[in-house]
Amino acid sequence: MTAASPLSFGRLDGRRAFVSGGAHGIGAAIARSFSAAGASVMIADLDAASANAVAREADATAVRLDVSDAGKVRKAIAEHGPFDIVVNNAGVDQHAFFTDTDAEDWARLIAVNLVSALACTHAALPAMQAARFGRIINITSEAARLGSKGGAVYAAAKGGVIAFTKSVARENARYGITANAIAPGPIRTPMLEQAVGEGGEKLLRAMTEATLLRRLGEPEEVAAAALFLASDQASYITGETIGVSGGMGLGG
Repeated sequence: MTAASPLSFGRLDGRRAFVSGGAHGIGAAIARSFSAAGASVMIADLDAASANAVAREADATAVRLDVSDAGKVRKAIAEHGPFDIVVNNAGVDQHAFFTDTDAEDWARLIAVNLVSALACTHAALPAMQAARFGRIINITSEAARLGSKGGAVYAAAKGGVIAFTKSVARENARYGITANAIAPGPIRTPMLEQAVGEGGEKLLRAMTEATLLRRLGEPEEVAAAALFLASDQASYITGETIGVSGGMGLGG
């Protein structure tokens, strides 16, 4: 493959991208970034009003979709696809010790954080294989690699995303499809605010102090990594998990 021109770095002209959980936070930042880079972007989210607002701002399209429902995902991607790029970003968290959670909590966390990635990837892969090109980008978490006090099930689901990413990379390299994961640390998003709840300043301080850079990250910083992985410049990267976490877990 001929190396892309430096002048085209980060361009996605002519590509079609699907972004789950694109109504807020990291997903919204990715949708904006991809659209600005020339991609046609579809945002999938249960929050239709916010998804449509982001779509109008980013010159994208939006669909209300429960991405943990494989049947609905398959129908939506068949109707709106095919897609060259799939970003599995949908996620939900809750801050609670494992013994204070129940089976209903586990099912919800696993469905949104893991099953949605399976469903969207499964629906999009056949067209990618036929085209012999594709980019799968899964948003996991540093909690998957470090564990999470107060987030055991979330960390377990996100750990599954990393293993799934590596497996998809192995199975699909022969089709010219790459699969990579991004592991954000504490990012300033509505999901983080909801997870820590009221009076969570102490927890946010602890998260900040766990990073080498001593600050929360911004959604746009994760979006920059996603844009790189979606671009031609990342064509020789697959099966990897890239941390965007300010050095979280490295001590110091």
